[in-house]
Amino acid sequence: MRHIVVYISGKYSGEIEKNIQKAREMAIQVWEAGFTALTPHLNTYRFEIDCKCNYEDYIQGDLALLTCCDAILLLEGWGDSKGAIIERDFAIDNHLNVFYSLNELKQFYEVRQSTGLRQTN
Repeated sequence: MRHIVVYISGKYSGEIEKNIQKAREMAIQVWEAGFTALTPHLNTYRFEIDCKCNYEDYIQGDLALLTCCDAILLLEGWGDSKGAIIERDFAIDNHLNVFYSLNELKQFYEVRQSTGLRQTN
């Protein structure tokens, strides 16, 4: 299942270090489950300090990354994040698989694998 790329989406702002750590921990679990995780939290770690880009730049970049993925996994509390809501809506509009827990993600792909169904976006 390593060929399945899962975008990790969740709140970044607010308690930034805590939110980055939460995304990182989920990414590790996704990798250990056999998938490939794409984690924007880590891609732009602390860029709000070091980079001259604005919020819209990050959203557009994140959506570009999301187009390369097979699924999106929303972290607990994602509904409190304007960016995660945008990402979830984009995923739905672009027919990506949307998951709200790692167990849900694993079960979906285990069923697909056991029935021989291939991923289609």
